[in-house]
Amino acid sequence: MTINALAREMLVNAGGVIETTFYPRRYAMELSSEVYKSWNFLEQALPNDLKKRGMAVEDANSPYGLQLLIKDYPYAVDGLKIWFAIEKWVRDYCTFYYQSDEMVKQDPELQTWWKELREVGHGDKKHEPWWPKMQTCEELIESCTIIIWIASALHAAVNFGQYAYEGYFPNRPSLSRRLMPEKGSDEYEELEKNPEKAFFRTMSTQLQALTVTVVLETLSNHASDEVYLGQRTSDIWTTDETPLAAFKAFNKRLTEIEGEILRMNMDKKFKNRVGSVNVPYTLLYPTSELGLTGKGIPNSISI
Repeated sequence: MTINALAREMLVNAGGVIETTFYPRRYAMELSSEVYKSWNFLEQALPNDLKKRGMAVEDANSPYGLQLLIKDYPYAVDGLKIWFAIEKWVRDYCTFYYQSDEMVKQDPELQTWWKELREVGHGDKKHEPWWPKMQTCEELIESCTIIIWIASALHAAVNFGQYAYEGYFPNRPSLSRRLMPEKGSDEYEELEKNPEKAFFRTMSTQLQALTVTVVLETLSNHASDEVYLGQRTSDIWTTDETPLAAFKAFNKRLTEIEGEILRMNMDKKFKNRVGSVNVPYTLLYPTSELGLTGKGIPNSISI
């Protein structure tokens, strides 16, 4: 994909934007590689992620069979709505074309795709025991739901709020050029007399700040031709009525979720949805207008 090639060329390459403007510097990618060693495909599913982080427990009497331990947790509340909307759409689609586990096993294109995803896409983790074997329709549904979730809603939640939070660079400098001053030093005296001057001498340089801000603005922007989750650029993608109806129902459910998000954001009992600065949580609102909006879930990762 073009976006991945561009990222490898300019963003996460050795000596690239991340390594020259963020605190870990030349260790940034090494740290990311270390974290990846504990990466688990199945844990990317939102319900599994919430349970692993101690934010939810299984509960047959709760919506989606999951009880949130923090009720006013916008990412989890909105995310579960989106997750299960995706899961239903994937289930409706897959069960139409794969009406038995045997059909999944005997589809050579599907099996080749899954083999490439594991052995090429994640070559150094290809022997992990947790990979789905892709022998049943349930494994296909689970795997496709995870992939769609990662590339759409999960990415939107961590990406499109960046500029609003970091566009004013002193709010979140990407590195420090000086150590914390020790009492009795000239730097400590400067900090006492003129803390603002000391802060700006410590945080990123103007060039570093400008570089990061430009990158964040680019990443946080929605293009005029953005295609959002539940949308297609053409109606002619299949002539089969059942998947067409299922996709229409998926789009309708996402529209309903938009209304639910707006209502919750206006409900004063959900204090975490707006915070002390009265900025509503919209990172998982499915659609958006052009530009820097802090909302919108594209069909896949794009800039």
